[in-house]
Amino acid sequence: MKTFALKKRWLIAGIFWLLLGLTFWSQVMRDYPHLPTLYTVCLIILSSMVCAHLLSDVLLPRAIANGGMRFFVVSFVLVTLFVAFILAGGTVGLYWFFVHGSAYDNAALMRDNGIFWVKLTGTLPLAILINGAACGLTFYREHEKIEKNHALLQQAHLESQLRLLQDQINPHLMFNVLNHIHILMQKNVGLAGTLLIKFSDILRYQLYECNSESVGLEREVKYLKDLVDIEKIRWGGELQVDCCWNVNDGRMQIAPLLLVPFVENAFKHVSRLPSKKGFVNLNLQQLGKELVFVIENSSSAQQPRKHNNHGLGLENVRKRLELLYPASHELNIEKTIELFSVKLNIEL
Repeated sequence: MKTFALKKRWLIAGIFWLLLGLTFWSQVMRDYPHLPTLYTVCLIILSSMVCAHLLSDVLLPRAIANGGMRFFVVSFVLVTLFVAFILAGGTVGLYWFFVHGSAYDNAALMRDNGIFWVKLTGTLPLAILINGAACGLTFYREHEKIEKNHALLQQAHLESQLRLLQDQINPHLMFNVLNHIHILMQKNVGLAGTLLIKFSDILRYQLYECNSESVGLEREVKYLKDLVDIEKIRWGGELQVDCCWNVNDGRMQIAPLLLVPFVENAFKHVSRLPSKKGFVNLNLQQLGKELVFVIENSSSAQQPRKHNNHGLGLENVRKRLELLYPASHELNIEKTIELFSVKLNIEL
């Protein structure tokens, strides 16, 4: 792939210089002898090519890598002046050596080539165009390379965060569940067994089953159901939990552990005031290839959040969505005095 990209790059450069040479030659040969004109144009194009590629392939990548753009700008100005000098010197030399005093000579050519500095000023825009085009293509290529490297680094960072999430359960949740199982073992062995099975399923899925880039939607939803059931058992009658699950095609793929931060966040920050019963409402609907996930929990001004943000988990899932579903998701998070809600639409 790298060899193909390199060949394509040199092919484009070759076509560019060939077209430039043919255009320049066709303009000049109308007033000058053909053979000397061909030699002069080849010399001019070859010299311009060396200067342009010195700027675009040597100095510009080095300036981007080392941050020395000031030196590059100075180099660009000097090299551009040199290219303009070559263009002007080539055409003026062609006139004085091969045309002046010959049958091709006329007053207009004498006027155009009589003063070298006037000719130099006239060729300066062409020199800027040549070097600017070469450097513009290189700058675009280098910028694209930097963007790709940045995206890869960001993806590696998010994947490392995901591995940490897979390798460790929230200690607070783990201790609370284990403690609740211990209590239920003395009061309700059957319920304790149910809770233990669901908790083991959560551990198994989080540690072993979601090590790939995507998992089946049905399995991810099963994981969320187990997590919600554990929370319902833990809170008992202290919270009102209503859930609606509607999955038409469980074989659809989704990034693993993408929705769990929203569920954990809802139960972690739900209001638990003595005067008012808290609630968590969850609605997951699959509409064709679109997944609509809505979760909301009771909130209270008397029970403010510790930080003025949605937590590291929600920030992490924001970044994962931007990377994995850049143009196919919509996330809305709203907080009022009595309600905290999250709505996520994903095109799977």
